[in-house]
This record gives sequence, structure tokens and C-alpha cells, in this order.
Amino acid sequence: QVRLVESGGGSVQAGGSLRLSCTSSEYTSTTPFMGWFRQAPGKEREAVAAIYIIGGNTYYANSVKGRFTISQDIRKNTVYLQMNTLEPDDTAIYYCAAAAGAVRAPLSPDVYAYWGQGTQVTVSS
Repeated sequence: QVRLVESGGGSVQAGGSLRLSCTSSEYTSTTPFMGWFRQAPGKEREAVAAIYIIGGNTYYANSVKGRFTISQDIRKNTVYLQMNTLEPDDTAIYYCAAAAGAVRAPLSPDVYAYWGQGTQVTVSS
């Protein structure tokens, strides 16, 4: 079974940066899409970014375009989320996810079969 482990969360001031990491036990064509999602208290889980690990294509939610960057290190079975110019509204638990196959909507949480435990990101004003 695919196991995902996130790390890198923490507390920062607005305008600061954090880099999240997600290491997967399976980093092959069987899990071609990896994504980052977040959930704040009282809100629905929402997409942040996704990557097609085979071709390197990336996808971003409008709220983070220009500030966040998703990338990967294939040799390390790891996907990263570099978060710059953080805002208080970015405060949430961030989850790493992997899809079980090809998907039509990489930013839809419903298409992801495997999820990590999450890592807390807190941004103070």
C-alpha cells in the first residue's frame, strides 16, 4: 500500500517561507499524479498544487499561483511544495496525496486515493 509522509510544516510570520516535503513509498507510473491539499478549520479541503510525476506538468490553485511552487526529486521519491510570501489565509493542515492512476482533474481531491497524515502550517499576521 502507498504510504505518504509529510514534513516541513511550522509557524511563520506573514511574508515568510516554508518548504514542505512528501516522501512516498511508491513513486512510479502506478501513482502518476501527486498533489498538495489543505484544510483550514470549518472549511472544505481544497487543492493547492499537483504534479504529473512522469512528465513534470504542474497545476496550481489560483490562490497560490506566483507564490507556491511544486517540484519533485524522483531519485528521492519526494515531492516538494515551496511556499513563499505566505499569508494568514494560508494557515491550514497541508496534506500530500497520490492518485492511483491517470486523472482528468489533477486538482480535484476526489481523484486521490492515498493521503498522508498532514502537517500544520500556521502563518501569523
